Amino acid sequence: MAQRPNPPTAAELGRQLSAGQATASRITAETIADIETRNGALNAFTSLTTERAVARARAIDAAITAGASPGSLAGVPFGVKNLFDVAGLSTRAGSLINRNAPPATRDATLIERLEAQGAILVGALNMGEFAYDFTGENVHDGPSRNPHDLKRMSGGSSGGSGAAVAAGLVPLALGSDTNGSIRVPASLCGIFGLKPTFGRLSRHGTFPFVSSLDHVGPLARCVDDLARAYDAMQGHDPADPVSTSRAREPTLPAVSTAGTNYRIAVAGGYFDEGLSPEAVEAMKRVCAGLDARHVIEIPEAARARASAFLITAAEGAALHLDRLRSRGADFDPAVRDRLIAGAMVPGAIIQKAQKLRRWYREKVVALFDDVDAILAPATPCTAPLIGQETFEIAGRELPVRPNLGIYTQPISFIGLPTVVVPVPLDPLPIGIQIITAPWREDIAISLAARLEREGIAALRPL
Repeated sequence: MAQRPNPPTAAELGRQLSAGQATASRITAETIADIETRNGALNAFTSLTTERAVARARAIDAAITAGASPGSLAGVPFGVKNLFDVAGLSTRAGSLINRNAPPATRDATLIERLEAQGAILVGALNMGEFAYDFTGENVHDGPSRNPHDLKRMSGGSSGGSGAAVAAGLVPLALGSDTNGSIRVPASLCGIFGLKPTFGRLSRHGTFPFVSSLDHVGPLARCVDDLARAYDAMQGHDPADPVSTSRAREPTLPAVSTAGTNYRIAVAGGYFDEGLSPEAVEAMKRVCAGLDARHVIEIPEAARARASAFLITAAEGAALHLDRLRSRGADFDPAVRDRLIAGAMVPGAIIQKAQKLRRWYREKVVALFDDVDAILAPATPCTAPLIGQETFEIAGRELPVRPNLGIYTQPISFIGLPTVVVPVPLDPLPIGIQIITAPWREDIAISLAARLEREGIAALRPL
């Protein structure tokens, strides 16, 4: 698959615009032409917003000509998972059922915030149906494909987001993460991904999956772009009931300082079992790069993951119950069957799962009294083949669909911020999670920047 050589970062695009070496209109035109040429192989985009993007680019060029500041993301093209509301498009959330829903009348809050800083939306991206997916395979739109090997999964459910960024179609994309749907694609596609603290970024204007677990965040090819996008999107949104009123806390300085004085631990036990040789090698490299030697046990991670499964299935089923009754045949059968099973989980079992969740959060957050960050694998293996149903690790045969998120679910279950850094192994990359205490995205971003500077975390050339 041909790729534009060295796609520019957000900072580079800003410098080009400031120096008059490029215009937003030219950048946008080249981006859209590239997507039209290469998306057929990747199947990352499901819709383009060409007219809107062209108009937005012209407005940015006019503002620059007039001497106005165009914003920290001026001229940067981006795409969004198609569960984000985009004015004029139906919010399909990867489903057949939503395909002909009335178009959204306004953009999601995060789109508005990125565009306020000069970014340019170029389209909506493929995803697993109703975000209930770790593979990137969609029975209605077809699978999004991994740019490193088109026969392999991009990961899900933000698979189109991961594929588009890794392939260089766009420097930035937005995804959502309930149980790992930003972190799994980041790992399999070999890019940086941020799942922020629960409630840190507004979810207003996104189609929900599990309200008590849903997060939204950016994916990018470099840490600087990740931080710029995250900083642009921060801030309380009264339209989102779980949006934090916490003051905006810029993290871009963490990229330039890349601090080295943090106390870093390695997750052992549950997070050190069943890893592929590639995941083991990636962990070794990251641990060496950060001089992380202290092993820490995250208590009851397996039970936490089981509870996350139960809460996901039950809350997801409650959301979709009417659709299951009226349009059951229009679901992906694998999604439908899991939702039906979730609808039958007794309430007493869900109460126990929620009780464990509260206990588990207290225990894990307390670990950060003694450490600043915890390292853990993002996925147990590199990208499986599209359609592959099982994989073997450490002598165990495991189903692919649920187990790509085996190491992400115990983290999102309690809303901790996490940055996935890509380790560029040959022939396929794999990601490692940097997990920090609530509201300490700055630490995770700083450590990711350090790994990037040392060449340990980087996009593997296609």
